Amino acid sequence: MNVSYNWLKDYVNFDFTPAELAAALTSIGLETGTVEEVEAIKGGLEGLVVGEVLTCVDHPNSDHLHITTVNLGDGEPVQIVCGAANVAARQKVIVATVGAKLYQGEESFTIKKSKIRGEESFGMICAEDEIGIGTSHDGIIVLPADAKVGTPAKEYYNIKSDYVLEVDITPNRVDAASHYGVARDLAAYLKQNGQNIELKKPSVDSFKTEAKDGYIQVKVENTEACPRYAGLTIKGVSVKESPEWLKERLTVVGLRPINNVVDITNYVLHELGHPLHAFDAQYITGGEIIVKTLPGGTKFVTLDEVERTLSDKDLMICNDREGMCIGGVFGGLKSGVTEETKDVFLECAYFNPTWIRKTARRHGINTDSSFRFERGADPNDTLYVLKRTALFIQEVAGGTITGDIQDVYPTPIENAIVELSYDKVDSLVGKTLGQETVDNILKNLEVEIVSKSGNTLTLSVPTYRVDVKKDVDVIEDILRIYGYNNVEISESVHSNLSYKTSTDQSYDLQNLISEQLTGCGFNEIMNNSLTKESYYAESEVYPIANCVKLLNPLSSDLSVMRQTLLYGGLESIARNRNHKNTDIRFYEFGNCYHYDASKRVEGETLNEYSEEYHLGIWVSGNSVTNSWAAADEKSSFYQLKAFVENVLTRLGISQDKYTYKQFSNELYSAAITISTRNRELGVMGIVNKKKLKAQDINAEVYFAELNWNAVMKEIRKHSITFSEIAKFPSVSRDLALLLDKKVLFEEIEAIALKSERKLLKSVKLFDVYEGKNLPEGKKSYAVNFILQDEEKTLNDKQIDAIMKKIQTSLENELGAQLR
Repeated sequence: MNVSYNWLKDYVNFDFTPAELAAALTSIGLETGTVEEVEAIKGGLEGLVVGEVLTCVDHPNSDHLHITTVNLGDGEPVQIVCGAANVAARQKVIVATVGAKLYQGEESFTIKKSKIRGEESFGMICAEDEIGIGTSHDGIIVLPADAKVGTPAKEYYNIKSDYVLEVDITPNRVDAASHYGVARDLAAYLKQNGQNIELKKPSVDSFKTEAKDGYIQVKVENTEACPRYAGLTIKGVSVKESPEWLKERLTVVGLRPINNVVDITNYVLHELGHPLHAFDAQYITGGEIIVKTLPGGTKFVTLDEVERTLSDKDLMICNDREGMCIGGVFGGLKSGVTEETKDVFLECAYFNPTWIRKTARRHGINTDSSFRFERGADPNDTLYVLKRTALFIQEVAGGTITGDIQDVYPTPIENAIVELSYDKVDSLVGKTLGQETVDNILKNLEVEIVSKSGNTLTLSVPTYRVDVKKDVDVIEDILRIYGYNNVEISESVHSNLSYKTSTDQSYDLQNLISEQLTGCGFNEIMNNSLTKESYYAESEVYPIANCVKLLNPLSSDLSVMRQTLLYGGLESIARNRNHKNTDIRFYEFGNCYHYDASKRVEGETLNEYSEEYHLGIWVSGNSVTNSWAAADEKSSFYQLKAFVENVLTRLGISQDKYTYKQFSNELYSAAITISTRNRELGVMGIVNKKKLKAQDINAEVYFAELNWNAVMKEIRKHSITFSEIAKFPSVSRDLALLLDKKVLFEEIEAIALKSERKLLKSVKLFDVYEGKNLPEGKKSYAVNFILQDEEKTLNDKQIDAIMKKIQTSLENELGAQLR
């Protein structure tokens, strides 16, 4: 936002230089970038002075030139050749001396000593258009007789340079998006620093209604989108070019003057920060303004002559037949104020920020009005702003204020009430400010102390401070006015520099697992969290009802948030296969998002939404290709299982801590869940061929998805312990078991470990056989058992007893037979 140095002085009297002002504003949170000098007249009339024509005679070699002698007030008179018909002796004139630079648009020329038709000339007697103070070229400027000779022209015309400060307004500080808003903050800063200054707010005491009848009434049908709408009628205005002071003010801050009425609304917008709009009253048919929405698909032409298609969520300011303006965003082409306008309806409203933001984004419009309304204007200054603007319009365009102000405000918005503790102020600031200092800063910020109870204040925060809702917001304001640099850094830092949060630990472990998988030949991928709605349209595992949907998606391919990492990985695999990279090992860390309507709680907007961090692992193609040492080997589910188990082991979750459960669904032709006693950690399996075909993938894909949040909870209390390497040897025994085909190895493992908890160290499957020489419905498992006693060597009797115990348990529970 551009802020005028001179304009700012209308509201607060400060003696800062422009550079010092920029530093002061930056210190209170209004970061100021560039400071640029702007001249009201290009060149600032440097080198031009008031002179007196002493003599004037005709040029001997010209029928229209004159030879003059001019007193410049600094010594001997100089001779100047002049071609103006109105030059005469005893005139006071403006003279451009030798060396002065004059401008004509972007071009310039320097006054030099010259000869004109053989006569020397030491300057130039100027016309209005030649020095930029007017447009006349009828003759030279003739000043009043009391003009003092030798006075610099910039002093005579009171030409002052202005400075434009570029203030970066953060989204939460819309209260400072005006000159008065900046002045209000600056005044608080100056008062805190001991300066006796006064913040001058423009008076509207002279406002009055001059006629009772013929005014335009207001009807608000959508009070959600427009909580307050005020307006008044001004009749008999004279719309014309704005006065110079107004044009200069607007030009300095980068606005193009249009006409006096529109320019006043823009002036007040940049003065007070509240947008207004002026309608040509002749287009308000029916004598009534109606604030409502129009049916979706309605066409509307805006001021930029673009025809726009309205949504049924676009708030419109209408007459009794059609829309005239997109409320708070952009005016209509036909209803604006022009030189033919005689009567004006002036609008000042408070619009719902969410409605304005969505409409502006929907139509790709960004105006000064939408910028402020979508961040939150002050609902309780509309009448003041309306009166201020009406008085200005009367000043520059005349007119009669007709009828009472129309103000529709069914549910007034009250000041925010905040409880603040002095102790909390000191705690967060890091310094004891003292109650008097805190009270004074609050007063200077126009925050009312409603009551005090011991060490606690009850505060009433003005509605223009839309960002101040909690005590920490108030403390932030107190600190920025007090001065960040005034809080001393103590000699000691009370902090544990080695402290790590759970987020830090999770991030470290992500890096650890990333290194592990990369070392196993994996590549990390990163996919968009936005994905296609069609992936979930007919899904039972991830129903469309559980998708987090975008209100304004860029396309149908990016319309919902993903519920699983699977589809993004499949898209990456398809792309790689299309580029002849068929042997794939991918992994990805990313968030997945879910919506559950059953968890909705009134007043808690986000209760039904959840976000989980997942790790996805994909394997496809060959695990060995074109190797001299081994034949080509296809990847398998068991390789994926090994990678997943290695990840869990690296994180401290050993294989005896979790179990597998087999299942299949629309996503997997075969899969298993990984669960501990407390929670499900994830799934892994063979991706269903229908899903692969939809992505044009004609190879098996093995996919695992771990819930990283669940894994982190599982290892939260995990600690690493060490023990000496066993001094006594382990013993290996094998059993060939004949079992029903439906029996899984994990059942054998669980029964064996339950049978011998102390000395049985591991159970591993090393062969599975089905087919010839086996009974129907049977299969053979070859299982290896490792036994070890860490305190002594096992003897044959002990070993046989343990193996007999395991065999008996398998026979009783699974009907196993030894082959």
